[in-house]
Amino acid sequence: MRWKEKILTLTPYQPGKSIESVKKEYNLEQIVKLASNENPFGCSKSVLEALQVHLNDLAIYPDGYAANLRETLAQFLQVEEDELIFGNGSDNLIQIISRALLHPGASTVMAAPTFSQYRHNAVIEGAIIKEVPLINGEHDLDGMLEAIDDNTNIVWVCSPNNPTGTYIPENKLTSFLDKVPSNILVVLDEAYYEYVTADDYYNSIDLTRKYENLIVLRTFSKIYGLASLRVGYGVANRNIIKALEPAREPFNVNTFGQLAAAAAVKDQNFVEECKLKNRQGLQQFYNFCEQNNLSYYPSQTNFILIDFNVDGDRVFQFLLEKGFIVRSGKALGFPTAVRITVGSHEQNEGVLKALGEFLAQLKTESVGVQGESV
Repeated sequence: MRWKEKILTLTPYQPGKSIESVKKEYNLEQIVKLASNENPFGCSKSVLEALQVHLNDLAIYPDGYAANLRETLAQFLQVEEDELIFGNGSDNLIQIISRALLHPGASTVMAAPTFSQYRHNAVIEGAIIKEVPLINGEHDLDGMLEAIDDNTNIVWVCSPNNPTGTYIPENKLTSFLDKVPSNILVVLDEAYYEYVTADDYYNSIDLTRKYENLIVLRTFSKIYGLASLRVGYGVANRNIIKALEPAREPFNVNTFGQLAAAAAVKDQNFVEECKLKNRQGLQQFYNFCEQNNLSYYPSQTNFILIDFNVDGDRVFQFLLEKGFIVRSGKALGFPTAVRITVGSHEQNEGVLKALGEFLAQLKTESVGVQGESV
């Protein structure tokens, strides 16, 4: 078989360990998963009610146009219906955009580290990848502008960024967009948009009106709590959407995902409650880090990246054996850090207690080493 040469160098996306596999491997009864940035508070009750109505429709194909969801979301966002595109999660939209615009000889610009699927899809399409290192956990926008060349078709901007949780202030983003050539698509990935509380954050939907080469990606997997149903969407001017649609697979958003997303967006009280609880949870982590002199990035998401100055895999394994699943920073470009999803108040207390035990163990080891060297 004549496989694409580039695809043979790739490894599949590695999701966090599942709860059931950890229970079985370590003979644990209770597991707290804080690895995939899921909403610990689930989803709106209105979603569950909406799904009950259509349980007998499994034999019917989904609405390929997502008409009801399209109308609901367009009204909520105050955009036109033909300015929306839907995907099987925003990952699917990243794939669609890459498929439509990237090819051998084309280049794409992104930060590093950032969400891995930008690079992954670019490799599959055989594109030239230009990665610009973060500066203090933030996008180097000037460096990204310098990386743009005549062959650049896509620039990826993740704000808030995964895995750092940092964001780009409005003045810096608009200054950047002013300088990107109008024939290059800028993808603004806002998977964690609903968690943002920063005063100088921008209205990205308004920006799509000003910049016709901008598409904004969002998802129902995070604060809306619909990760298992995989619904994402993009907002851009109708010309971009029209050009992307042929690269979208038919029926790519399932019926239950469409129903759930339409119900979820109508319950903004649930969203605001989760946003508040997340801020309170982040403060628990901030307090712990400051008490223990640990470096971290202030986050505008529902996760926090903490530097422990030891192998991140070691922290990950310690917590795993205590019944907490997190993500080692080693695979995320931060080898001495771990990324932890903000859970409920009780879940946060539990993982922080375990981390306190880990730090105490490190201190004991350090004293032992010093004693041996005397």
